[in-house]
Amino acid sequence: MGKPKVATVWLEGCSGCHMSFLDLDEGLLDILNSVVLTTTPITDFKDFDFEEVDLGIVEGAIGNTEQEEIVKELRQKCKILMAWGDCAVFGGINVLRNWIPKEEVLRRGFLETESTVDGVIPDDEELPALLDKVLPVNAVVPVDAYVPGCPPSPEAIAFALKEILEGRIPILPADMIHFD
Repeated sequence: MGKPKVATVWLEGCSGCHMSFLDLDEGLLDILNSVVLTTTPITDFKDFDFEEVDLGIVEGAIGNTEQEEIVKELRQKCKILMAWGDCAVFGGINVLRNWIPKEEVLRRGFLETESTVDGVIPDDEELPALLDKVLPVNAVVPVDAYVPGCPPSPEAIAFALKEILEGRIPILPADMIHFD
């Protein structure tokens, strides 16, 4: 069997989870020697025409139609889907907009800010539409493994990836889970 193929995506979030992944330092080399990274923001791929992969990893919540399509496509192309970080697992800070109608969010963001002059709400058909609510990944597709945290520690990410490489679905020990 060849090296497992891994695709990662960064949706509505800050990239902190991918930064934690990169913070594995020397441990990153061991993991990268054991897998083939296909689509990932680390290599600056922007084409989400995923090939079949063993592991799909999602960072970030789902807040627009493009992100919804990306996560559905990744789910179809991966054997195991892992959610990294509080945004992917719970929706994270992004869900703060769920208490405000999206029309009001757009109006405030593009028309009513104190620095806005002649604002316009973008409506180009190529722009993905905001969903009514920001969603965690498992509200859109089934998720097999969760690595919560904001961001999850590099140790938690390493643990989860090593478990996958050993053929197990990771269940993080309690001392690896933090919510700070």
